[in-house]
Amino acid sequence: MNRIYLDNAATTPLASEVFEAMVPVLREQFGNPSSIHAFGRQTRAVVERARRKVAELLHCTPGEIIFTSGGTEADNMVLHSCVRDLGVKHIITSAIEHHAVELTATRIGEQAGVLVHWVRLEPDGKPDVSHLRELLARTRGQGVLVSLMHANNEIGTRIDLDGIGALCREHGALFHSDTVQTMGHYAFDLSTLPVDFITCAAHKFHGPKGVGFLYMRSGAGLKPMILGGSQERNMRGGTENIAGIVGLAKAMELAYSHLKDHQDHVSGLKEHMRRRLIDSIPGVAFNGDTSTEALYTVLNVRFPDDGKAEMLIYNLDIEGIACSGGSACSSGSNKGSHVLAALYPDVTGANIRFSFSRYTTREEVDRTVDTLIRIFQLEPAQA
Repeated sequence: MNRIYLDNAATTPLASEVFEAMVPVLREQFGNPSSIHAFGRQTRAVVERARRKVAELLHCTPGEIIFTSGGTEADNMVLHSCVRDLGVKHIITSAIEHHAVELTATRIGEQAGVLVHWVRLEPDGKPDVSHLRELLARTRGQGVLVSLMHANNEIGTRIDLDGIGALCREHGALFHSDTVQTMGHYAFDLSTLPVDFITCAAHKFHGPKGVGFLYMRSGAGLKPMILGGSQERNMRGGTENIAGIVGLAKAMELAYSHLKDHQDHVSGLKEHMRRRLIDSIPGVAFNGDTSTEALYTVLNVRFPDDGKAEMLIYNLDIEGIACSGGSACSSGSNKGSHVLAALYPDVTGANIRFSFSRYTTREEVDRTVDTLIRIFQLEPAQA
């Protein structure tokens, strides 16, 4: 039985083209990029070519890209460094941010004398813009950082980056957005987008794990969070992950060279699954934004609380189908989803996140729905 992987919001399989791009670096280009001899200069050139490629795809300058170990480090760097270096005294964020932001903001609020303001949320998880405007007006001129993720990793709700960024600019606030779930899935023009910082993790778009980047707008003025050597133009100490950086750039190049085809394929799979579930399982519902504006790679399904849903993820895994009940970063914890608890505190039943990639097939989606029908002991819908 072929296993089905529908947990791409947690991580994606490495693209074969990315693997092939990384192999020569692992085998032959082993020099330390900080060394001045030929071996070091060769790997330094490799890193800088990758940086230029990422900058070209995002319409920014190479100096605005800082390679990191992933999205969590990049998010932490923004929040901690903005408080330390830029005089931030107020952080405005939401209760459904990734823990890399939500827990970091909470800790900073407890230890650094910073006030953390939690913006109200609409029922679908979008920030209440009127409340955000009120918070910005109240804290104007006092050192403000707004941190709101582009698309939620559990429910797929996506915010208006342009609109919120413009609102932040209007009130003199810095704006950071965790774009880990949307990088490689949407186009970004950072020459015009009103953001100061965005973050990325390569493994969310068929790149390697353990590498990502922080985009820091030119002149933002942050200092390094990790001290050591002078790597990353003095912005992050530590010898660079050369193969990972090359893999990241290659994965981005692949993603953006076929972006429209990828969007059409994956959004079609999501809608096909949604329609089949509605037609086949009475009482099924969906968490988050159900419009076409939502993240097209994620479908968060609320199954009826009839006793069969309790072991649903386990039963699907037994059937060879991988999915998730929430963020993979919390999968080792017994705690439920903080996202669903914030938005739907009184809702019971199984909430399952299915997430798709360009390698997912319609046949895999159909087999998954057929398995769910069998688990719920329902008759398949007639064609």
